[in-house]
Formats: sequence, C-alpha cells, structure tokens
Amino acid sequence: MIEIASRAQKLPAPPAVVWGSLVNPERAASRPWLNLAPDEVAPRVLYPDEPHQVVWSSLWPARPNDEVHFDLAPVGVETSLRFSLLTPDELPDQSTTGHLRYRLNHLLFADLRYSYGQ
Repeated sequence: MIEIASRAQKLPAPPAVVWGSLVNPERAASRPWLNLAPDEVAPRVLYPDEPHQVVWSSLWPARPNDEVHFDLAPVGVETSLRFSLLTPDELPDQSTTGHLRYRLNHLLFADLRYSYGQ
C-alpha cells in the first residue's frame, strides 16, 4: 500500500468515543458529522480494533481500492487521531490528492470535531 496522505490532530473526546464515532458514523444518538459530498459514498468498516484502530473502505467510487486507516491514542482526556489514506494502485495526480486530503481533513478535524461540541 502506498500512502496518499496522512495527518494527526487532537480531538476533544476520549478514544472510546472517537472510535465509536468512526465505527458507526450514522449513530442516531450523536450529532451527524459524516456529511458526504456528491462524489462520495458512506465507507464500510473493514477492520475495527477497539479503541485503537479502524480501517474504512474508500469514500470515493472512482478510487474503490483506497483505504482510510485511523490510529487513535489517548492524550489526557482527549484523543490523538491520525488518518492515513492508502492505496494499492498508482498515486492520483496532485489535484485529486489535494481534494482527497482536503475532504478527510474537513470530515475529521472540522465536522467530527464539532460533533463533540468544539
């Protein structure tokens, strides 16, 4: 697998809560955060390892073999969340790479973060 993009940032919730949000983003009890763009589909959870790791299928039908790997680590009462977008295929062009990176950053470090009230 080749890394397309990776980034880590803290989220204001404990790892078990963040893990639950990633494994079940449509959970009715939480604030909705997985706001997909027209070129995206809901991911499938390929591998859950509570509360340290989650692997999603691709969000982009045009790139069906890509995977999003999440690593979670406690930082006090918060969580350090790292995503890595990986592919077994050739790397996309710079424009597509920028779009994929932007979307994951926005979904995780804006929409998911704000679902926790911050």
